[in-house]
Amino acid sequence: MISVAVNGYGTIGKRVADAILKQPDMRLIGVAKTSPNYEAFIAHRKGIKIYVPQQSIKKFEESGIPVAGTIEDLVKASDIVVDTTPNGVGAQYKPIYQQFQRNAIFQGGEKAEVADISFSALCNYDEALGKKYIRVVSCNTTALLRTICTINKVTKVEKVRATIVRRAADQKEVKKGPINSLVPDPATVPSHHAKDVNSVIKNLDIVTMAVIAPTTLMHMHFINITLKDKVEKKDVLSVLENSPRIVLISSKYDAEATAELVEVARDLKRERNDIPEVMVFDDSVYVKDNEVMLMYAVHQESIVVPENVDAIRASTRLMSAEDSIRITNESLGILKGYLI
Repeated sequence: MISVAVNGYGTIGKRVADAILKQPDMRLIGVAKTSPNYEAFIAHRKGIKIYVPQQSIKKFEESGIPVAGTIEDLVKASDIVVDTTPNGVGAQYKPIYQQFQRNAIFQGGEKAEVADISFSALCNYDEALGKKYIRVVSCNTTALLRTICTINKVTKVEKVRATIVRRAADQKEVKKGPINSLVPDPATVPSHHAKDVNSVIKNLDIVTMAVIAPTTLMHMHFINITLKDKVEKKDVLSVLENSPRIVLISSKYDAEATAELVEVARDLKRERNDIPEVMVFDDSVYVKDNEVMLMYAVHQESIVVPENVDAIRASTRLMSAEDSIRITNESLGILKGYLI
């Protein structure tokens, strides 16, 4: 059993913590919080040990949330830390992980330089084996990489052009906008997503554009892939259908919007209505000679969770990519094939 600490218990951290609790080869030591908010209270009610900065102990105890120790205590008690702190904060914690000689998993909000390697389980698990510091790329980059590396199984991907319609904020982020606007993110081309993909697939010709839309449910990607050879649509659909962590959405069941996909997740009794799979609309798959076009939905709050679990196993050399992906998927109920 590998002992795992989660530093941060927000949108990603609480999902990663719950995922670790479901792994047969991992033990959750506890989570770190800096403020005694509702998420800390819920963690306490679930029986998860909470570690805080030294100066925050009194504040937590006054709020009725017992403290198991400091963040340094949490790091020392673990074999590896999953850092899910806000963008840029992980780099500030890295010296603590180095001080106690602990491996660490960082998130896509950190610069690529914070880690030894940027990570996507379907693309470069083997390259991450034994790496002390691994960065799981962002939600949008995770979706792009899963899709690109899957299509690459049909024939070599030579060029990618993608447009990303981003959700404005996660559902709990009530102070963010825009309310009634589409905002270039940024207006310059390419967006940062292309550079992030290149941190995993070094020499890929990729250009991305992004816009923020006034929704909180999901992202949508519109992607055009140029392949080395001509392909058939049936071959593209087949590889998508048989790839782990990608599901197809059939138009015949009238689920054609992100709001309807969230309703599907509710009806399937998915925890927190999460869909960590890339959701490809099968009618959108268009093939002409060596070009493939498709569109898919990305649930930003959950898509990177299985990647974090696999990154733990890669960093600690627990098992192969195939075994890790299989165990993670089985434990979290992640599907392949048709979701509906």
